[in-house]
Amino acid sequence: MLTEEELKVIDDWRFQRRMPTRAAAVRELLKRGLAADGFLEAGAGEKSQDFSVVTAKGSDVSGDGAPN
Repeated sequence: MLTEEELKVIDDWRFQRRMPTRAAAVRELLKRGLAADGFLEAGAGEKSQDFSVVTAKGSDVSGDGAPN
């Protein structure tokens, strides 16, 4: 749940960019935040089973998608 203040910030950001809905703004903010943290969108045809937080050798993966 978001506070009234958080909703206002999102709505202000949305209106400045002429986005159609609050949901579209939230999706865009999530996409930008994940990209800034090194996570990119899955390519066409990629399956969820191709993504993991553990590499094939069993070592953890850091937040940037690179093995530790």
